[in-house]
Amino acid sequence: MLLKEYRICMPLTVQEYKIGQLYTISKHSHMESQTGEGVEVLVNQPHYNPLHGQGQHTEKRIHLSSKLPSWAQAVVPRIFYITEKSWNYYPYTITGCSFFPKFSIHIETKYEDNSGDNEDVFAAEKADRKVEVDYLDIAYDPYPDKHFNSTEDLRCFSSVRTGRGPLVEGWKRSAQPVMCSYKLVGVQFEVWGLQTRVEHFAHKVIRDILLVGHRQAFAWVDEWYHMTMEDVRCYEDQMHLATNQKLQSPDS
Repeated sequence: MLLKEYRICMPLTVQEYKIGQLYTISKHSHMESQTGEGVEVLVNQPHYNPLHGQGQHTEKRIHLSSKLPSWAQAVVPRIFYITEKSWNYYPYTITGCSFFPKFSIHIETKYEDNSGDNEDVFAAEKADRKVEVDYLDIAYDPYPDKHFNSTEDLRCFSSVRTGRGPLVEGWKRSAQPVMCSYKLVGVQFEVWGLQTRVEHFAHKVIRDILLVGHRQAFAWVDEWYHMTMEDVRCYEDQMHLATNQKLQSPDS
């Protein structure tokens, strides 16, 4: 298993991002979906855990056959999807993805009101293991070309509702407020000859997704900042229904 820790700061508080996270995931999933491919929501319901308390359980089917690189398409079924199960006990979440036998991804996330300098967030989980820490900058890291949108350029974006932005070089050292999304990501692919290549490729894809998602969360802040939890849950339901309908093939 290839294990990495990603740290992504944003000019928000953990409490504010509780709404922004849900809004962004729903909107992004809907935007990325097209007929036959995208994110199909199967389950979205309250869930209680004795340790973590009240949370939300979701189960999604992510269809992406045509989005795989050619070498990967040669070893997976023609109709390919990922099953993603997530348990959101904000500010702690667990996400697991299963592809096909011997290929899985496990993500643990903890949100804290700091600038990404807490070295003990996953101390127990990383005990006696060498884990690379990767700091992502939502404003200045290279943006995946296919996702670039000038309205989401945080070097220029200024929020009307919060008065925050644009983000200048080194912004996280002076931003108030500032929070960090700590993500411990493990990728396991147990196929001899392809393990290293697939695990590194998966981490590259995950890094791009994290960069895009967190950047959009702040770029869209004026859309969700006024929302209550009830508002965003209603928005989720609307987007899930619209996305599932969008995914249905003409012949279904």
